[in-house]
Amino acid sequence: MNKLLMIGTSVVLFALVFYSIGIFTEQKHKKVLPRVLTFLTLGIIADIIATALMIAGSSKGIFTLHGIIGYAALLGMLIDNVLIWRIRLKSGIGAGVSDAIHRYSRYAYIWWVVAFITGGLLVVVSRMG
Repeated sequence: MNKLLMIGTSVVLFALVFYSIGIFTEQKHKKVLPRVLTFLTLGIIADIIATALMIAGSSKGIFTLHGIIGYAALLGMLIDNVLIWRIRLKSGIGAGVSDAIHRYSRYAYIWWVVAFITGGLLVVVSRMG
């Protein structure tokens, strides 16, 4: 594995941790808390950096099955971030999250985790063959 892919893999692990803390906090409290905003924002930043590094380090091009799944997952989390930040800007810290956004956050996160897992599985399968 080349150096850019190795760094991208490390950075995406940070994205997983950041997203997990942000989403679990939002799901538990159903509010826009500083911790939610901080960790979702850190997750997006780490995810974008990891994606860029993996694209730069990949010899397979940008349009692979995992790439498309990953881009969709990143877009889903970016939309979630925008929605959460809109609530914060409109209603302030501690504002409640609507049922629709609460559900969307959960499904976007699950989709992101599926993309994360498929990426890991593809690495394992490629090393076996």
